Amino acid sequence: MISGKTRTGFEYAIADDVFDDYEILELMAKVKKNDPLAIFELIERLLGEEQKDQLKDHVRVNGRVPMSAINDEIVDIFSNEEVKK
Repeated sequence: MISGKTRTGFEYAIADDVFDDYEILELMAKVKKNDPLAIFELIERLLGEEQKDQLKDHVRVNGRVPMSAINDEIVDIFSNEEVKK
């Protein structure tokens, strides 16, 4: 299990084998190629539905979930040394 905490305090746990999933890597490539809709599926496959909802609640401001805040959290998660391996 890869676990960590983002700079804003969001705690996450990602299954060790998640990056051995072709479809995760495919989604990452789509995001990198500026397919803005791929991020939604990537987040759910990466974190699972429960943690995805926790992430949204973590960044929620005045009832809204800023996409910029979600993006910052995901970048922070991918900056984790364990995730980079």
